[in-house]
Amino acid sequence: MSDSKTALVPNTLEHAGPYFFCGIGGSGMLPLALIVKARGNDVEGSDRSLDAGRTAGKFDFLKARGIGLHPQDGSGVTRKEQLLVTSAAVEDTVPDVVAAKQLGCPQVTRPQLLAQLVNSAKVSIAVGGTSGKSTTTGMIGWILYATRRDPTVMNGAVMKNFVAGDFPFASAIVGEGDIFVSEVDESDGSIALYNPTIAVLNNIALDHKSMDELRRLFGDFIGKAQVAVLNLDNEETKRLAAEVNHPNALTYSLTDTTADFSISDLVTQPDGMSCIVTERSTGERQRICLQTPGRHNLSNGLAAIAAARACGLSLREATMALMNFVGIRRRLEVVGTAKDVTVIDDFGHNPDKISATLATLHQFPGRLLVMWQPHGYGPIRQMKDQFIEMFARDLGAKDILLMPEPAYFGGTVDRSIGSNVIAAGVTALGKTAAALPDRVACGDRLVELAQPGDLIVVMGARDDTLSEFAADVLKRVGEKDL
Repeated sequence: MSDSKTALVPNTLEHAGPYFFCGIGGSGMLPLALIVKARGNDVEGSDRSLDAGRTAGKFDFLKARGIGLHPQDGSGVTRKEQLLVTSAAVEDTVPDVVAAKQLGCPQVTRPQLLAQLVNSAKVSIAVGGTSGKSTTTGMIGWILYATRRDPTVMNGAVMKNFVAGDFPFASAIVGEGDIFVSEVDESDGSIALYNPTIAVLNNIALDHKSMDELRRLFGDFIGKAQVAVLNLDNEETKRLAAEVNHPNALTYSLTDTTADFSISDLVTQPDGMSCIVTERSTGERQRICLQTPGRHNLSNGLAAIAAARACGLSLREATMALMNFVGIRRRLEVVGTAKDVTVIDDFGHNPDKISATLATLHQFPGRLLVMWQPHGYGPIRQMKDQFIEMFARDLGAKDILLMPEPAYFGGTVDRSIGSNVIAAGVTALGKTAAALPDRVACGDRLVELAQPGDLIVVMGARDDTLSEFAADVLKRVGEKDL
């Protein structure tokens, strides 16, 4: 890679030896390991969740695909030809990393490896933004797959269109075509590593970094691409579009008819959206009916259509394929209904994502019982005011917010500010919120509160066991006398 920041990074494209993924169960690591394995490399790995006995099904899936798994104690790193791949959650003190350094193994981070794959593709589509990356990536991947472009897709979430009986963790597909589609992350600054053919920018909002740093990172990201797909409904992205003035920008909007892709005749339903999509340059109009509810998902769909057009697909091809897209796991995913109480599993974790989920669910009748597990102590510290403002604004008068302590899997993070700060702030602004000791207590309270017509929403990121928690709550509600 030519970037001076990565000049010393091993060229993984020339590495014929085995790979060892430390943190292989992570949402960004598992699909990358599957892609590397599918390309003919030997792959092994370790994970804290494996050692703790969590999400056994995921690791059984990896083993069934010929990926060797080891305890995260250094015992799997045994020879210097192994290339060590580490996730952001892996510290230098982890035994696998220590063993690799002692042996002199080459080492790359997950984004460094992914960037080499993206940047080497003949056509690459990188999807960035604070919210909607996984859904937009899944939509683009499905459109290209359904129209026989045979893409490789790297996603941070399971794409339900590609789930099969022996392939339940479909967060990656490996195709024979020229197109590589991937979501890319700004939270650690690694978005700077990518030089995509097509850069998609959904939105910019405060999340892991300051707004000034986000503007710089995203500005550089779209500036390097041959084509930039930009959301004019997001004020920050709209401003960046004007500043960068990309010569090959494709814009989209739900409200601005001057955008390259706009909509009309919108019909909103709880289980989907219908509208007419107009392409400004040609005047062509196509009706689309999405199976994924919420205005935010319609916006993601326009981004996917624009990216598909940049790949040479017709507007009709793109819209017809997108109508068969069934969604991303843990994005407004209905777990089930028992005793007229519906349980929903959702990835919402930053203010924008949670706000979009709440707005969509308020299209349904019924009170919301929300259990939100913050995805870390750092995000609460950085965004506590934004979280409080969002919940106070977007919770309904009868809704109830319950919070356990943030997800924590070890490390040296400062844990002095926790969920009680958010709950107290939301309560002070007139909505109902409570911080409980742990997730077990939250589950007990949800089951206790549940009444016919309620929607129970389990929200949070970085913790796959939230889906198991949601399923258990549904089961207990079904056993309750109402």
